Amino acid sequence: MSTGHIAVVGASAAGLAAVEGLRRFGWTGRLTLIGDEPHPPYDRPPLSKQLLAGDWTPDRLHLRTTEQLDALGLDLRLGTAATALDSATRTVTLADGERLVCDGVIVATGVRARTLPGGEGLAGVHTLRTLDDALALRGRLPEGGGARLVVVGNGVLGAEAAAVARTLGHEVTLVGAEPLPMARVVGDEVGQVLAAEHRAHGVTLLTAAVEGFEGSDGRVSGVRLAGGERLPADTVLVAVGSVPAVEWLRGDAALDTADGLGCDAYCAAAPGVYAAGDVARWDHPGYRRRLRVEHRMNATEQGMAAARNLLAELVPDGGERTPFAPVPYFWSDQYDLKLQAYGLLAGATRTEVTVEDGGTRRVVALYGDDERVTGVAAIGVPPRQLRALRALAATPTGWAQAQAVRDQAVAPVG
Repeated sequence: MSTGHIAVVGASAAGLAAVEGLRRFGWTGRLTLIGDEPHPPYDRPPLSKQLLAGDWTPDRLHLRTTEQLDALGLDLRLGTAATALDSATRTVTLADGERLVCDGVIVATGVRARTLPGGEGLAGVHTLRTLDDALALRGRLPEGGGARLVVVGNGVLGAEAAAVARTLGHEVTLVGAEPLPMARVVGDEVGQVLAAEHRAHGVTLLTAAVEGFEGSDGRVSGVRLAGGERLPADTVLVAVGSVPAVEWLRGDAALDTADGLGCDAYCAAAPGVYAAGDVARWDHPGYRRRLRVEHRMNATEQGMAAARNLLAELVPDGGERTPFAPVPYFWSDQYDLKLQAYGLLAGATRTEVTVEDGGTRRVVALYGDDERVTGVAAIGVPPRQLRALRALAATPTGWAQAQAVRDQAVAPVG
């Protein structure tokens, strides 16, 4: 596999996994990794946790050392954006006009943060998606408090950032369209557990729509709610979700960019064009539906899968392509709580939540339809029981069996 050229667009966790997978599976030809940020591949989950809290320095986020990247023999293009892809000829156009004609392309451009009108150019209004975003926000939230922070959006990112800021001693208001933190992801009952934890730590929780921002001398001074209320603020985090970074692909009518880059079960968007990570929307054979998963573990697993399947397509005797069928997984750290979730939670028509408050608090939630459990979420469950819960999501299970596993997971340790 020593001839040809493969380009991976997106120097993210998914992109890094893809180039490492290509080398591991035998590709010795030219391999270009393109990233629009100037930083080498880094880990994103710590941005809203350890880095924002000041516990980690930026270098600790690097996924590989310089020596490890050099060993991959990459044509590394950092600080360079891809602006177009012609899937028929597998040609990637860069911002400086250079055109890379490739044998294969893996798209791993991830997502970008949503914004709200009126915050552009107003100092103190932040999003949190990149390393530079996190460093800018951290500069506004020194240890010891003093800031008045309004977090707009009470999903995973907003709830995590609110917890860190409150732990640092700042005045925090968490505003969400949903009444409870992360309720859209984990449901109302688990959301109530998280809400109680935030209130216990002094966070003000509000349910409201944000109408705009107020400022003075180019700096934010408050957040206006749709009902007319004004929340004083010198720092605002807008955490209202993300959109797939597919704008650069929309000039190619052959590609499905309705919600990320549409792919088949092998992560292929077109012949010789694959996708991985937050940007990929693919046919999950186990759940029999299309998924787009914005979780860290999925990025690495899918980057490897896309690399393997691309080589199986390009290289004679490269083996058979394999459908990508992971068990989706994410976690969230808020104060002393660690929430972990497996499988499909969203769209569940039946949910059962058990809370065990004796001694160490344990929470287990089961999600599914009338016949089977397809997802689980847990707080405070030991590793052994957590593995048993994961198995429920790996192979969708009937409710009676799932309930027995759940009961054992929340049982007090005697």
